[in-house]
Amino acid sequence: MAETTTRVLIPESFQGGTYDIAGQMGLIWELIKAPLIVPLLRVCVYISLAMSLMLFFERLYMGIVIILVKLFWKKPEKRYTYEPIQEDLELGSSNFPVVLIQIPMFNEREVYKISIGAACGLSWPSDRLVIQVLDDSTDPTIKQMVELECQRLSPASHPFLVHNPDIALVQARWRFVNSDECLLTRMQEMSLDYHFTVEQEVGSATHAFFGFNGTAGVWRIAAINEAGGWKDRTTVEDMDLAVRASLRGWKFLYLGDLQVKSELPSTFNAFRFQQHRWSCGPANLFRKMVMEIVKTKKVTLWKKFYVIYSFFFVRKIIAHMVTFFFYCVVLPLTILVPEVYVPIWGAVYIPSIITILNSVGTPRSIHLLFYWILFENVMSLHRTKATLIGLLETGRANEWVVTEKLGDIVKNKAAEAAKKPAPKFFKRPKFKFGNRLHLLELGFGAFLFVCGCYDYVHGKNNYFVYLFLQTITFLICGFGYVGTIIPSS
Repeated sequence: MAETTTRVLIPESFQGGTYDIAGQMGLIWELIKAPLIVPLLRVCVYISLAMSLMLFFERLYMGIVIILVKLFWKKPEKRYTYEPIQEDLELGSSNFPVVLIQIPMFNEREVYKISIGAACGLSWPSDRLVIQVLDDSTDPTIKQMVELECQRLSPASHPFLVHNPDIALVQARWRFVNSDECLLTRMQEMSLDYHFTVEQEVGSATHAFFGFNGTAGVWRIAAINEAGGWKDRTTVEDMDLAVRASLRGWKFLYLGDLQVKSELPSTFNAFRFQQHRWSCGPANLFRKMVMEIVKTKKVTLWKKFYVIYSFFFVRKIIAHMVTFFFYCVVLPLTILVPEVYVPIWGAVYIPSIITILNSVGTPRSIHLLFYWILFENVMSLHRTKATLIGLLETGRANEWVVTEKLGDIVKNKAAEAAKKPAPKFFKRPKFKFGNRLHLLELGFGAFLFVCGCYDYVHGKNNYFVYLFLQTITFLICGFGYVGTIIPSS
């Protein structure tokens, strides 16, 4: 009886050893590259260049406006009625408006006394001041520690609200108390100083609109009620309220000279969670409100365009996506596909001008500009991911992780360690390495390294210099060697 065997038939052209299979894969790549890969990548380049131009003109517009504002624009005290509020001899403190201060807290062990004390120390009549401590702490020890202490803060924003009934919000500027703690906080300071120095100032001067920063602002309660109050439909309830109030005709005023202390997240994990919320929330809010903005009849067409295009689309969506897709995906891929050309004005000149315009907010850190570019490219990975999640309203769209504040915990631990007698045997502090490992950064670091090596061997544009430096930055972030590292014991 004949023996029956089962065989798997493989095309003859694919049979062979490892070298032959690699050769066949190369053949397949060449077959699909011309009709599929090259046109697709070319379209991606065109889209990236278009987004770069949009961001460039937006930055250029704000740069021109801020120069005009600084040189020719009247200061807020001259544009609006401003008279210091004085206590009336007959009416007493009733001449002052009632001010409500809300202090949200969640396990704020390190900073609760400073926050509550600052509110209690306001030079404002005590019978016209209401302080609400909204404590959602899950730690019973911290709940017991929430107590009132007094410090001093200036109420310079109230006269604008008292004498200008069309103003809903007066926003002060953040002044960071820990900007010099580490390189991570310096990078954040550079980004946020541009936000306050340029974006908030331009919005206030040209359209009396900008995004409420969530803290260091004074709201008119009537404006909050007319806008529909606080809503929890997104993770940026502060921006949500600001947009709704603006669509009802209320004006906002930004006071750059009035500064309020703020703490930057100094650990990389806390910063990543914060950036996810700050990127996902606005994109999700844009999805929910774009038609409401279009349909409203209480604001001008020019203001609608500013809110939709400039405030939301370019700054909250395009700015994140073009940084990541163009400089971390499309540009490296053009090295592997040399048939696709990226003009030098798009790859070098425009990004350089945008970077220079961004640096005006923090002149003292201009020597860190190159490091800031590399770090911002890494963070654009998370911001783009979060933006897409917000636009599609999926996954972690409504995730809220409270930004960790350390206060003086690192200094206090160091001081306590210095007081203790030196141990006979040195004990290394414990770190959980798994918590510091970030696979996305490591993966993109490996991808850029491969592209850099290919460009070094075969390329003609010398992009490998940038790619290797960007690889190092991705790997440093991927292994968690960024920011303050707190040992578990």
